[in-house]
Amino acid sequence: MGFSDIRLYFQVTIEYTFDGGACLPRRVHTVVLSTQHNPEITMERLRRELMEKVVKFVIPADIMDENTIFHLNPCGSFITGGPMGDAGLTGRKIIVDTYGGWGAHGGGAFSGKDPTKVDRSAAYAARWVAKSLVKAKVCRRCLVQVSYAIGVAKPLSVMVFSFGTSALEEHELLQIVNDNFDLRPGKIIKELNLKRPMYQVTAENGHFGHEEFPWERPKPLRITPELLKKSKGRPKAAYESGAIAH
Repeated sequence: MGFSDIRLYFQVTIEYTFDGGACLPRRVHTVVLSTQHNPEITMERLRRELMEKVVKFVIPADIMDENTIFHLNPCGSFITGGPMGDAGLTGRKIIVDTYGGWGAHGGGAFSGKDPTKVDRSAAYAARWVAKSLVKAKVCRRCLVQVSYAIGVAKPLSVMVFSFGTSALEEHELLQIVNDNFDLRPGKIIKELNLKRPMYQVTAENGHFGHEEFPWERPKPLRITPELLKKSKGRPKAAYESGAIAH
């Protein structure tokens, strides 16, 4: 198989630690590689050669370890691609639709995509999670990051970062999230009722801030007594401690 035979979609998730405000890479946590290919190529051969000729060629060996996760064409055969195989186009201005540059954005537009696309549904869910944490007063500001692989329901990683506004560590905030939210796309669609026709109002002022949307209504959280007590303490200094949790 030559490189002319494949059409790559390549994503690498890196695990970081924070040190005095600096973000330092530690290791490769997950590799997601989906490629369109000729029908004559078997999955066994495709995955073997992707590992040898792409992954090991591109990623330095010293930042991968025995715990690195590989998803190589996790959906199986990927012969038909482009507009013939997938609907949903990048649409309206994504920053206008979301936080106006104040918050981070995953890069995918919402309009023009159905809720099976995590560009849309997971962005709504991340806001729902963040608003719920702030409403519960376990932090005053919150960034929630979720990453996915095609064909894998469970998120590859979830990060919660409080910008130093919480007395809890990031991994403790993550525990609260994991105890209260199921971030698989199918569950997001069901819990937020995303297949209901309700999106016309997004034409005015974007997708966030309309209180009638389900993701704008914070969810009451179940929090262990230990974490609830600790959350009432003094917030730690911003960037003092914050290993990204997966």
